[in-house]
Amino acid sequence: MSNEKLKIYTSPSAFPNPQRVRLFAYEKGIADKLDEQVLDMTPGGEQRSWRHLKVNPYGETPALKLSDGTCISESTAIARYFDNTYPGRKIMGESALEQALDQQWDQRIWVHLLYRLTVAFHVLHEGLGHKLELVKNEEWGRHCRREAIATAGMLDKHLSDGRQWILGGNEPTFADITLCTALAFSKFPTMNTDLTERFEYLENFWKRWQERDSFKQAYADGGMLDELEHLKK
Repeated sequence: MSNEKLKIYTSPSAFPNPQRVRLFAYEKGIADKLDEQVLDMTPGGEQRSWRHLKVNPYGETPALKLSDGTCISESTAIARYFDNTYPGRKIMGESALEQALDQQWDQRIWVHLLYRLTVAFHVLHEGLGHKLELVKNEEWGRHCRREAIATAGMLDKHLSDGRQWILGGNEPTFADITLCTALAFSKFPTMNTDLTERFEYLENFWKRWQERDSFKQAYADGGMLDELEHLKK
């Protein structure tokens, strides 16, 4: 593989999808192999400019640009590329069963928790501001928030058997990374939905992540959260 750094377009750590990839890169130990371009999400809206639309036509982050010009977007796709390209622990699972279970739980967490929180952010609070948000729907936002809280309750019960991580192993997988970023996003002041205040085992899970070097490095900008302010470099 070429020693040339791959260019990856991300956002500050408060934005959960690019943060999934950033946390994955630190957990995999490859962050230093990436040329990270942090876009001004709001109020500048740099991700919606025609320049970035050439990289990702949906105008979102993360997006990865390979040396041959190939562009890969969507957090899971980028993480899978990293996991299969670079040596080291297979974060998305070693065996076929581990890979299947990790994808199962990651999909559940993404669809029913993180995505619901992000929808609420956009349509309930006009999260990125009037310049970038095209729809406001408070009823739908409240519904998504309720579904996210219900899913968090299911995950809390899953973790209540004493396991440290979603699959029950000794190290976090991608599903754990997605849950970590969802918990961080739930703490965002605009959301007012801190899930670690509501659920005991999710709070313990969040504390375990805070002890990991990958977490400290990935949230080195403080995540726009008071409790992570001490991580700022």
